Amino acid sequence: MSLLAGAVRLWEGRWVARKARVEYAGAVDHVLDRGDRREPIFQDAADRRRFLETLGEVCQRTGWRVHAEVPMTNHCHFLMETPEANLIAGMRWFQTTWTMRFNARHHLSGHLFQGRYQSVVADAREGRYFAVLSDYIHLKPVRARIVTPEQRLL
Repeated sequence: MSLLAGAVRLWEGRWVARKARVEYAGAVDHVLDRGDRREPIFQDAADRRRFLETLGEVCQRTGWRVHAEVPMTNHCHFLMETPEANLIAGMRWFQTTWTMRFNARHHLSGHLFQGRYQSVVADAREGRYFAVLSDYIHLKPVRARIVTPEQRLL
């Protein structure tokens, strides 16, 4: 496999460059990470706790500030601020570490996540957009009918 193969993908018979990642100091990003084949990235409450502990570890390593997060069964959303330009390296560590921990606990091997995470820069200066994204993330379990609005407050 050539170096080029990792940077492009095939689309309708043509090689197309991947969309470049945007990262810069002080960025606020909405990050979505989905399980491979939309399979669960948690099996139980203990997995969710360990997942959040792993998120805490990456925040300590990188200085990230998580403003909103919701771990769903087969994906997760974060609204995070990166004081340094380290989203790519931090997400690489996070995905790899969580996959190894999950696989070790459940005697599995292979991929856990569906390729690269998705991220959209959310301009922190746009206060309304930040609030809408935060609401979207926090209310995701309610819209998915996983919990009631009252349960989400607990």
